[in-house]
Amino acid sequence: MKNIVIIGGSRGIGSALAESLSQSHNVLVLARSVEKLVDLKKKCNTGNLKFGTLDLKAENLKQTLHNSISECFDSVDVLINNAGFLINKPVLELTPDEINTTLQTNVSGLLQSCQVTIPFMTNGGHIVNTGSMGGFQGSSKFPGLSIYSASKSAVAGLSECLAEELKELDIQVNCLALGAVQTEMLEEAFPGYQAPITAQEMAEFIADFSLNANKWINGKVIPVSISTP
Repeated sequence: MKNIVIIGGSRGIGSALAESLSQSHNVLVLARSVEKLVDLKKKCNTGNLKFGTLDLKAENLKQTLHNSISECFDSVDVLINNAGFLINKPVLELTPDEINTTLQTNVSGLLQSCQVTIPFMTNGGHIVNTGSMGGFQGSSKFPGLSIYSASKSAVAGLSECLAEELKELDIQVNCLALGAVQTEMLEEAFPGYQAPITAQEMAEFIADFSLNANKWINGKVIPVSISTP
């Protein structure tokens, strides 16, 4: 039974991940919405699932995350950075606040989450960062996703660098560049669009990947999409 931290788990893929992994492992899921986390806890109906609130834009992010992890686990085996902010807007109309929110959530918050969690990975571990095909070089790009795609490109590069830096600690880092998945975030950005993959289907893939793939894969940015880049 592994100790798993999921950041961004109140809805969509993160919620489905928590539900799946908590059936056989100890899971700490963190997100901003307390109400949704309470509902998730009831839905999972298992003592293996614990939750806490976390805002990736907050100044006290690192201290809050450290406290949440230390209250639940002595060590961490898997960190899944799943939180994300997506805005669909022409580049000339993006406001400074929208740019900062995207970068703080998708890049800075993710990096700080790694900084806090890595010292808990005393027996090695696996960090899985949720990327996007929007940040995968050579893939088709979409108008309106400039800052989102830029932030996910940063996540890809960060993942590769972290993997190299953490080799001596036996911690593997990989980034999954996801294609379109039917989530609330996608619906908000593209109303009416129907993705070919459900959040539950993608969560099953990510769950298995997070538990097993680091035996063979490290420092890779892997496209997970049924479309051709």
